[in-house]
Amino acid sequence: MSHEQKITTNIKVSNKDLEILKTNFPQCFDKDGKFQIEKFRQNLTEKEINFSSESYGLDWLGKSYARLLASDPATTLLKADETHNQKAENAAAENLLLKGDNLEVLKHLANAYREKIKMIHIDPPYNTGSDGFVYKDDRKFTVSELRNLIGVDEEKAKRILDFTQQKSNSHSAWLTFMYPRLYIAKQLLKDDGVIFISIDDNEVAQLRLLMDEIFGEENFVAEFVWAGKSGSEDDSHIRNNKEYILCYAKEIERFNAGLDAKKDEKFIYYDEIKKDFYKRQLLRKWGDNSKRDNRPNFYYSIKDGKGNDFYPTLPNGEDGCWRWSKETMQTAIDNGMIEFATNGKYEAYEKIYESDLDKKTKKFQSLLTDLGSSAEGTKEIKNIFNDQKIFSNPKPTRLLKQLFLVANTSNSDLILDFFAGSGTTGDAVMQLNAEDGGNRKFILVQIPEIIDEKKNKVAYDLVKNELKAEPTIFEITRERLLRAAKKINSRLDEKIDKLKTELPSKETTSEIQNLELLKTQNNFKVFETMPIWDDYAFEADEQNPQQELFDESKLTEQDIRALLITWKTYDGIALWQDLEAIDLSAYTAYYGNGKLYLMNKGFTTESLKTLLEKIDSDKQFNPTSIIAFGYHFDSKNLRELSENVKSYANKKNIDIDFITRY
Repeated sequence: MSHEQKITTNIKVSNKDLEILKTNFPQCFDKDGKFQIEKFRQNLTEKEINFSSESYGLDWLGKSYARLLASDPATTLLKADETHNQKAENAAAENLLLKGDNLEVLKHLANAYREKIKMIHIDPPYNTGSDGFVYKDDRKFTVSELRNLIGVDEEKAKRILDFTQQKSNSHSAWLTFMYPRLYIAKQLLKDDGVIFISIDDNEVAQLRLLMDEIFGEENFVAEFVWAGKSGSEDDSHIRNNKEYILCYAKEIERFNAGLDAKKDEKFIYYDEIKKDFYKRQLLRKWGDNSKRDNRPNFYYSIKDGKGNDFYPTLPNGEDGCWRWSKETMQTAIDNGMIEFATNGKYEAYEKIYESDLDKKTKKFQSLLTDLGSSAEGTKEIKNIFNDQKIFSNPKPTRLLKQLFLVANTSNSDLILDFFAGSGTTGDAVMQLNAEDGGNRKFILVQIPEIIDEKKNKVAYDLVKNELKAEPTIFEITRERLLRAAKKINSRLDEKIDKLKTELPSKETTSEIQNLELLKTQNNFKVFETMPIWDDYAFEADEQNPQQELFDESKLTEQDIRALLITWKTYDGIALWQDLEAIDLSAYTAYYGNGKLYLMNKGFTTESLKTLLEKIDSDKQFNPTSIIAFGYHFDSKNLRELSENVKSYANKKNIDIDFITRY
């Protein structure tokens, strides 16, 4: 089969909902594949499903425009940071750091990572009413174009363009900014995946409704409250020292939250006989119903081994009651599970052993306490950057690691953060892997936002003078990941050196190998978006002598490599995965995941012959698609290639699809 594709300027996010409709209601689509809503309504009405004229939901100025942004084609290509990626330590890295507008990046990731992400964590810009969040869309539409595209009147189209083409931090602008990003993010999640979104009071109500619309109200998991914000004396009325973290599942019935199995720091006592740490818990009841009158049968005396009588006496001197019945109490005493103390007054305690508690787990709580603070996050940054405060109030890694556990992430799971900031999510992934031996991977996205020299001169000088790079937040993200990885690997090296001092054994050798492997997991590859060439055009559907076609001769080798990366990612091949260079008689093609890309000029009849022979003879070479860059082949070459591929009866009986792509 042979056909032509015009992909480069038409990279869109596939619409899963539309695919379901096409499968179940094909009669509601016209010959051009456009969905006909009236036919759909009639079809449902026939089945006695009525539409109500009123419904509960969230509406705002720009909602239809936000939907357009989610489906609008990408305006960029992806290119590799070749200097970084070709370093030996990064060559096989599967972690990713991407530079660019996260909406563009998400569109590029939509095919290769669809339903591959276990967990998403984002800390988007908060709409505080100041310049902390400013929405300015760089897509250019006229009022007339926008009116026709999204089906609104001229006045509404003009109002939408006003806040998308000017600085705006209105609720409508914030929701328009967030909607397309969250819509695509949902499609990236696995069926058992979850998303966590950090947010403050200003937009939490709107975000909750927005998430109900995109993810479904039934997929709400929790609204976590993180008591780690510093707050300020400048806060109006009440000092606000909390933030929210909304959590939604992709499909709630498939999601299994992790269970809390962390150690309790109160295990401070040691039992020499059992060789185990334990903590103590009062045997008398406290709180409600703790008086003798409430539970008279639970008021009685017990004796310690020295003949002393112990009664459940409340701190105010009143008679209380025990938590257990006489029978349960005696069994515990006989088994040595009770400890008596005479610290000024008689008290009896239950002994709870650490080894017994290890066998138990409990659900995580929605109130997140003792998980660091924004001040701790700032301190972590200062420790990495030689005591320089180059980023204010990032989330602490302890908080992120807790969320990874709540999400039940495990070996090889993918974690995405498309508002990467200082790179806390990536740092936390590497730390947790080093602690529990996991192999989680991260994908971080950060826009190259310029650092304001007046607002943060320390960060500006660091990037410009020390790193010799353009002073953007992205460079902070990159540098933090590099330094954090170095710090984590240094600790792993200390463990390795200690193991090497021990007597060699299978166990120590295996542990050393595992630690060495963990070190290799802390590298990452870097990619960035670049604009599609301004005058890039496709072949005319009909020959028009006056039409000026794209001049492919100006494309550099780097441009062709960017085109190849963009196409293979669109074709579902992981961004980190390198394609294999295939020699076809002095012509280099690129192969991976059953797809062969012919990007360069100079393909000859001899190249074709070598290609067909390789299909027959090489067991590892089984292309099901051959994709040719149309501008680098003349019509005769394309016909020859296409016809020979179609007519050739290869020995493997592979049905090969030949695609000419522009």
